[in-house]
Amino acid sequence: MGQKTNPIGARLGIIRGWESNWYGSKKDYATKLIEDNKIRTYLNARINKGGIAKIVIERTLNKLIVTIHTSKPGIIIGKGGGEVDRIKEELKKLTGKDDVQINILEIRRPELDANIVGDTIARQIENRINYKRAIKMAIASALRMGAEGIKIKVAGRLGGAEIARTEEIKQGRTPLHTLRMDIDYANVYALTVYGKIGIKVWICKGEVLAKRDLNPNFVGGKEGGLSDRRDRRDGDHGHGHHRGDDRRGGGDRGGERRGGGDRDRRPGGGGGDRRPGGSGGDRNRGGGGGGRR
Repeated sequence: MGQKTNPIGARLGIIRGWESNWYGSKKDYATKLIEDNKIRTYLNARINKGGIAKIVIERTLNKLIVTIHTSKPGIIIGKGGGEVDRIKEELKKLTGKDDVQINILEIRRPELDANIVGDTIARQIENRINYKRAIKMAIASALRMGAEGIKIKVAGRLGGAEIARTEEIKQGRTPLHTLRMDIDYANVYALTVYGKIGIKVWICKGEVLAKRDLNPNFVGGKEGGLSDRRDRRDGDHGHGHHRGDDRRGGGDRGGERRGGGDRDRRPGGGGGDRRPGGSGGDRNRGGGGGGRR
């Protein structure tokens, strides 16, 4: 049953904060909740290519503060901030409030945000890119940026098939029951000509052992740990390349095998043949015509 619980809801108050920050009495709680939903629905439709990760709504006495976390702040801000002013006026009309403030926070690593990853896969599926290729590209980029694990599930008429099915691709680890694990989750869908395709994304960013700030606008956590792990991994890859170069002919062994001469370093042509008359002679003689192994 733990698989059916939203990983974000399970972590609220432990390592994650709420995305709606306000107090509501019995009288106005429902009104505020519906208003929050309207704001989020409107902004997601209005800025559909803005790479929105989350929208945090805070309220004081007569003030409404909307913070948009995005990977493309330039699209939302617009030329000289004109687009933000237009959105602010539209929100004033929508909510009926005079004092609306919009903040925009940039997400430095969009590959580690479940909403943005899900949205990218959805756009690719809508543009008729093979869903497996889109998922594998997303997984590779998330792991490259330092994620501990990622799981992506797609369901629907995959590839335009007559019968709908579900497929899941995962790499690394995503322990959903470990509440100190920082797991980001998103549920998005792609609107294709043959129907809706649902996409679920789980990204594990590592353990949170220290006390974390539950302010939803707090950007941080295991940033340092992730970068250290990535540097270490890059370093390992570097050594791997050197080793490969040695094998391929950068070192002495490769040179001997491929270049002139045989193991005994006797003169011979390129590559050597075990039988007499090879293109580079056999192991004991040099020269020759065009024999085979």
